[in-house]
Amino acid sequence: MEFVKPIKKKSEIEAIKAALAAEGKDREKVLFILGINSGLRVSDLLSLKWKDIAETTVKIKEQKTKKIKRFILNDACVEALNTLERGASSDYVFVSKSNRNGSDAKPWTRQYIWRVLSEAAEAAGVGEIGTHSLRKTFAYHVFTATKNITLVQKLLNHSSPATTLRYIGIEEEELNACYTGLNL
Repeated sequence: MEFVKPIKKKSEIEAIKAALAAEGKDREKVLFILGINSGLRVSDLLSLKWKDIAETTVKIKEQKTKKIKRFILNDACVEALNTLERGASSDYVFVSKSNRNGSDAKPWTRQYIWRVLSEAAEAAGVGEIGTHSLRKTFAYHVFTATKNITLVQKLLNHSSPATTLRYIGIEEEELNACYTGLNL
C-alpha cells in the first residue's frame, strides 16, 4: 500500500466535492463527506448500514479493531446523508443503484472508491489521494483546529502522539517550520 497524505487545503476538499457532483457521483460525494468528517476507515464506511445511523449518531463495530465506535454526526454529514434515499435497516448505505433494491445488495469495494476518488482528485487538480486520505484529512483538520495531538491520537486509536503526528504529516512540516521561522 502506498503512503497517502491528507487533503490539507479546504479549497481542494471543495474542488473534489465539485468534481464528484459534476460526474453525477452523488452517493460517492456523501461517502467522501462522511469520511473526511468522521475519521472512519474506508472499510467501516463501506460496511455502514442504515441501521447503524440514528438521526445524528452512528454506532458501528470497527472492522480492524473489532471495537464498538459511537460518534455524533456533524451538520455536514447529516445534510449529506439526508440527500440519500434511506434503505431498509439491514441495507448498506453505499451500494450501486442497480443493487440498491435487491436482497443480495453488496457494498461498494475499496477499489471502486479508490478509482472514483483518484479520478475526482485528478479532475480537481488536487494530485494523488487514496481511500486512506479521508481518515488522514479528518485527523489533520482536527489537529489544526485544536492543536491537541492527544485528542487526535484517541480519536484514531493510535498508540503514541509521535505515530499520530507522522500519520497526519505534521512532523516534517513542524521540523521545517523550526528552521525557516527561527531567523536569529
